Order: sequence, then C-alpha cells, then structure tokens
Amino acid sequence: MISILSVVLPIFALTFAGWLTRRLGIFSTQSTTELNRFVVYLALPALLFDIVAKADAAQLWQPGFVAVFGLSTFFFFALTVAISRLAGAQIGNAAIHGLNGAYSNAAFLGFPLLLATLGPASQTLTLIATINTVCVLFAVAIVLIEFGNQSGGAGPLIVLRVLQALFRNPLVLAPLLGAAVMSSGIGVAAPLDAFLKLLGSAASPCALVCLGMFLAEPREAEPGSARMTALLVALKLFVYPAITLALALWVFPLTAPLRNAAVLLAALPTGTGPFMLAEFHRREGALTARVILISTVLSVGTITLLLTLLT
Repeated sequence: MISILSVVLPIFALTFAGWLTRRLGIFSTQSTTELNRFVVYLALPALLFDIVAKADAAQLWQPGFVAVFGLSTFFFFALTVAISRLAGAQIGNAAIHGLNGAYSNAAFLGFPLLLATLGPASQTLTLIATINTVCVLFAVAIVLIEFGNQSGGAGPLIVLRVLQALFRNPLVLAPLLGAAVMSSGIGVAAPLDAFLKLLGSAASPCALVCLGMFLAEPREAEPGSARMTALLVALKLFVYPAITLALALWVFPLTAPLRNAAVLLAALPTGTGPFMLAEFHRREGALTARVILISTVLSVGTITLLLTLLT
C-alpha cells in the first residue's frame, strides 16, 4: 500500500496544483488549451521519440509477453469502441472511449510501481507496454479520430485526407522517427539527448497540471455522462486485467513473473494521453478527465488487492 501511495500521491498533487491555480484565477481558460498544445506538439513527441530511439530491439524480444499484452490491449480497445458505437457514439468519440479503457498509465506509474513490487527485471516489460500503449495504440486511435473528423467526399479522398493529417501529426511522426533511429543503430547525439530529456520530462507533469486546470472549469454534466464514466472505469480496472490474465493463462501461457507484470500493467489506471488527445480534438474531454481521476483514485485499492492475490 505504501509503495502504491508513494507513486500515486504526486499525481494527485500535480492535478490539485492545476485545479487550485485555475480556481484562484492565476491561469485563464485559454491556459488549459495552450498548455495542452505544448504537450501535444513538443513535450509528448520528444518523450515518444526518446523512448523508441533508445529501445534495444533484442532486449524487447519477449514474444509471449508482447502477444499477451498487445492482443489484450487491442482486443479490449476494439471491444470498448464497439460498445461505444452501439450506444450511438461517433467514431471519433468512440476512439476516445477506447483509449479511456485500454490506455494504461505505464510510462508514469508502471516503471516505479513494478520496480518496487516485481524488481528490476520488470523494467523491460514496462518499456514494452509503454511502447505498445503510447505509440502503437495511440496511432490507431488517431487514425479513427481523423476518420471521424472527415466528412463528405469519396472514400479514396477521405483516406487521402486522413493520411495527410496523420503525417502532419507529431504524435505519429515522433515514434516513427524514433524507430528509424533505433533500427539504424546511429544512436542519439549527446546534445540532442539532453534536449529530449529536458523537453520529454515536462510531458507528464504538464499533462497532469493541465488535467487539474480542466477539472476546475465549471460545466454542466451531460446526460448519461456519469453512467459512461462508471462503465469505462469498471472496464479499465476489472475487465481489461481479467482479459489479460486469461490470455496469459490459457492462450499464450507465461511464466509467473511475466504473467504478473502483464496483469499489473493492464490494471493500471487510465493515463493522461487520452485526455491530451480528447482536449486537442474537442472530443469527450470532460468524460476523459473524470475517468483518469476516478480510475487513479480507485486503483490504489484495486492494485493493492491484486498484489495481495499475485504475491
């Protein structure tokens, strides 16, 4: 419990700092949008490039773990999108709902939590989960959102517009460039490495402060929003880990350490990435902010229970 709280409390502190400064009028309404743009266009792309460019392909070759975590992530993302579409949501909004359910906070919570509970060997597994979530899953969601942003025209024209939008998107370009650097083996020069570390390290704290500022804005609750929030939180904290466990036990059997890591990573609360995308595209920002906050609060109890069962 103490190790989980030590990881989660700074998240609450940063979110509260954003909420308080906005309530006190230190920042204006426009500040939330501008800070979000900083994260989307500069800080988060730097972090994504840095993560991928420095990855060791040989070290990341964990086919069983990749199969379990990757399949559970994308199956659950597709399931959540399908449920949302059946409920009448537009494709772009459904993509945000899918991210709310399948986007684990591996980068910010996963590394310290698994290091404290499962030891140093878990760090490579957390890196795999981070790349899977913040790069691959993010890119799939962006594709769906861009399709949702297009209207009118023939099918090929819509596809062309989507491709143009994707290749102008820094959240897609950054990991692709990082993969090119990783595969080339040229490495990252020291000045560029220092630049990426400074800029990338701002992504998570700025995203959390931005989340708090957004939560401080007065707004009327939309009909059915409480029900959708509860559904997405329940899917994220309970159904997603259960699917991962089933895959790790019966479809791609993993050893206990790999299985425990996969289930714990799936059980993490929703990260800030979906909020950055939701606010940037003006799709389900309020819903996403609530899902992140509530899932993070509840995860203190659910992860503690899960650790008790696994160890």
